[in-house]
Amino acid sequence: MRIAFVASAIPRRCGIATFTADLMAAVKAADPAVRCVAAAIDEPNAARAYGPDVRWRIQQDDKESFRAAARAINESSVDVVNLQHEFGLYGIWQEGVYDDHCVPFLESLQKPVITTLHTVLPKPEPQIRDVVRRIAEHSTRVVVMAETAARLLAEVYGISQRPVVIQHGMPAIVPRGRRRLKRQLGMDHRTIVSTFGLVDPRKGLEYMIAAMPEIVRRHPNAFYLIVGQTHPELLKKDGERYRNELARNIESSGMSDHVRFVNQYLTQREIVDYLLATDVYVTPYLDLNQITSGTLAYALGAGKAIVSTRYLHAAEALADGRGLLVDVRDPDGLAKAVLAILDDPALKAELERRAYDFGKEMAWPNVGRRVLALTREVAERVPVQPLEEPIETESPVHTG
Repeated sequence: MRIAFVASAIPRRCGIATFTADLMAAVKAADPAVRCVAAAIDEPNAARAYGPDVRWRIQQDDKESFRAAARAINESSVDVVNLQHEFGLYGIWQEGVYDDHCVPFLESLQKPVITTLHTVLPKPEPQIRDVVRRIAEHSTRVVVMAETAARLLAEVYGISQRPVVIQHGMPAIVPRGRRRLKRQLGMDHRTIVSTFGLVDPRKGLEYMIAAMPEIVRRHPNAFYLIVGQTHPELLKKDGERYRNELARNIESSGMSDHVRFVNQYLTQREIVDYLLATDVYVTPYLDLNQITSGTLAYALGAGKAIVSTRYLHAAEALADGRGLLVDVRDPDGLAKAVLAILDDPALKAELERRAYDFGKEMAWPNVGRRVLALTREVAERVPVQPLEEPIETESPVHTG
């Protein structure tokens, strides 16, 4: 069987590219006989050297380029197309109007297609709602990463076909080695609070920085690590203005000895090592509509005690005592939640256990097997499951 993955691709440094590369590897690991190729979406004026898996290139700002790629895939030996959808990749915002490129691609495509929706807005503009409906209509199956997203597609978008819920994948992690990894980082006597991922103002990092003085008063060894590079699109537009503002906040609050940037591209192994060294993981994100967070998935899989704002993915994933939720733009709330964990070893251990029990089901080997099974179902033209029938899952507590 041959699968064509349509998304941004490595070496482009964005979440979709990393996710797609990991997903392709997981599917191939589930069955080495499967052939995976890619159609890579390039941003305007990009010139990238891809590996042999990339068979087609699509210009992100050119609708006809999407149609041409679909026609080329039609003429290939590909059996099923796996499309990773994010609005910024498959269209252009112009004066508040979204010019969609995904539906023209799907209309030109004659192969069965599985579309994964990385964003499902709870209160979409009518145009966006209509675009998502048309994407679903032209997809053989739709995948989302949270039960909340599945509910929104039915109740808000009026999509009758129930999506398959497969949560965001993450490496299979054994949650041990914290002391050893702290020594490797030269932080063996520090209590590490961390956030990782591409840095941009939507992450709300200034609010966690503002929470640090209160945390340090009770735990003088506390140290906040902000791990990740500035988002490449923000870097092109504004340079390091946001990071420089954060640096000024750190200095003015007297936290220079308690907050550090790790401003570099990290391998997956390095990311996992930083996570395993962490005592409390924080996602102080500002966008409450965020339905998918790869960093949160990693933290769950690493068995971390997690503090997060109440965005959609966190509200679902951290329910039932798997983490602590706080309001957005609330440094006091962040400080109180982190301190509640640091002050209570029993609570910390229980949060870590519950996070790991939940997160280990999202390990890439499990996700790869589920995606491969769905792909075979689509390739064999198995009838679509009716809305009223539940989707079977591998986990008794979640699906995606």
